[in-house]
Amino acid sequence: MYGGAATSDVEAQAALYAEAEKLAASLGVDYLELRLRTPVHEDWARKDDLYVTFRKTMDPDPEKNLAAIPRKQRAMVRKGLKSGLAGELDEDTSRLHNVYAESVRNLGTPVFSRKYFQTLKDVFGEDCEVLTITHEGRPVAGVMSFYFRDEVVPYYGGGTSTDRKLAINDFMYWDLMRRACEAGYRVFDFGRSKRGTGAFNFKKHWGFEPEPLVHEYKLLGINDLPEINPNNPKYSLFISAWRKLPLPVANLVGPLISRSLG
Repeated sequence: MYGGAATSDVEAQAALYAEAEKLAASLGVDYLELRLRTPVHEDWARKDDLYVTFRKTMDPDPEKNLAAIPRKQRAMVRKGLKSGLAGELDEDTSRLHNVYAESVRNLGTPVFSRKYFQTLKDVFGEDCEVLTITHEGRPVAGVMSFYFRDEVVPYYGGGTSTDRKLAINDFMYWDLMRRACEAGYRVFDFGRSKRGTGAFNFKKHWGFEPEPLVHEYKLLGINDLPEINPNNPKYSLFISAWRKLPLPVANLVGPLISRSLG
């Protein structure tokens, strides 16, 4: 979602960014993109405050974290608790992929392959956790999260459209937060969202304050900033058509398309 050079040493940062520019030029790509919490290159093209991140320090006591959620959203969490929802940790990614695939199809986005999800779990091992939410034994939501130092980062998540009345998303993220703080993690990173979207509003209603992100671009093969996002009007027809695809068709074709998406 963001990061930049993985070092605090100024000279090492400069060397890494210089090498990244060389690599981008040798590959013949249109641009090199850096997603950052603070600016690095004043002479690069930039998008400021289009995306934000949501990060919050958790209390070691789960009940205090629940009390810190604003009242209306906390009521949704309690609704999920009373609806018979249950969280289960999975060693494989099959149940997660099933609910995630339906979720992104409904958003008009091609899904990543099952193999990609399982590869992430295999490579990152215990630092990658799959949480599946069930209702009466049936998977209704799931999220793949990554753990790093004292942080937990929910990354790929989704739920079935027929179960919104159960407050599954609220319950899912609360269950993840509860498990993480009980395991000793202290920072909940809700991740990147674009202003004005449903994801942005959902996270803000949880009491997280948005922190602006900086997207820097070294333009190589193009002259204008790229606009590869669902809000770009040129993608509206594709998104509308994709939402109408039968789920088996979307799951078959989606991985072939998503390999080329940035």
